[in-house]
Amino acid sequence: MGSLREPPVSTADLKDVLVAHQNASTKRALWQVANTFLPYFLLWLAMYWALEVSLWLTVPLAVLSGVLLVRIFIIFHDCTHGSYFRSRRANDIVGFIAGALTFSPYQHWRWEHSIHHGSSGNLDRRGTGDIWTMTVEEYLGASRQQRILYGLARNPLVLFVFAPLFVFVIKQRFASGNAQRRQRHSVWWLNVTLLISTTLLSSIFGLAGYLLIQSIAMTVAGATGLWLFYVQHQFQGVYWERNDKWDYTAAALRGSSYYKLPKVLQWISGNIGFHHIHHLSPRIPNYNLQKCHESDPRFAAVTSLSLLSSLQSLKFRFWDEQTKELVGYAHIRKLQADRRADGQPGDARPAT
Repeated sequence: MGSLREPPVSTADLKDVLVAHQNASTKRALWQVANTFLPYFLLWLAMYWALEVSLWLTVPLAVLSGVLLVRIFIIFHDCTHGSYFRSRRANDIVGFIAGALTFSPYQHWRWEHSIHHGSSGNLDRRGTGDIWTMTVEEYLGASRQQRILYGLARNPLVLFVFAPLFVFVIKQRFASGNAQRRQRHSVWWLNVTLLISTTLLSSIFGLAGYLLIQSIAMTVAGATGLWLFYVQHQFQGVYWERNDKWDYTAAALRGSSYYKLPKVLQWISGNIGFHHIHHLSPRIPNYNLQKCHESDPRFAAVTSLSLLSSLQSLKFRFWDEQTKELVGYAHIRKLQADRRADGQPGDARPAT
């Protein structure tokens, strides 16, 4: 696994490299739409037939549809950045359709996601478009109720199964209180679209059949998508800084990993494993990310993760501002024991 403790370059230094790969290709975008959306719709046709035959035949097909939803979401994600097509209208149309399939309001998600790009790795701007991460001292100073809630939120079953379902199925049906009119309207229009599509599909598949297929697909897609997002921002050596020291390039190169996946998983995930490139320049479409990564040797220093090494991310729970690293509960227990040995309460904050 490589590492990059200090950014050797600035975004300006890499401008020519990044700009060279920001060129959207209508041909490549349409090919991705064809080889992703068409199989997805064909799977729904197959599941209609499978429901008449056997439930055991329907379930694996629903799992496959969930896998394709991951790739559809990546296309949706690119459209929100305006990077997928050259045409803004084409981005908006395909983005809305992909958003309807993934239960994600296009304009609202686009707005919240832009906050993530402008605040990733910034300790003072946590809370929008990221995973709840407490610092060690915040946890030690938290109430028992807050600690229990945080423990539940970071439990793998909750984090990767229940939380994505809640976000995509329930939370995204409501606009944020800070959303502007355009973002709120995107939520309303999507809700109307989902009401119509749910009513239509329930009449075709039966309510129970539709709910079974959709819930399996959304669970698979949500868990996979959140895992990809999680490991690419929570890994050993990741970058976090307070606002006065935060740097955009460092946050991209050290706060995002290169998730080196087998080719089939790279295809499913729409090259999002090249996350450092995406954070450096969201205007680069997913089909150009690998080429950009390979075009400059300076990107080789970015932290790379394999499927095996990425599992280490499961042990991380907190950010330690003293050691500048992600730690788990073992670190908390050791810190509490050391403080008690020094005659301090285990949860005492250090003197300032």
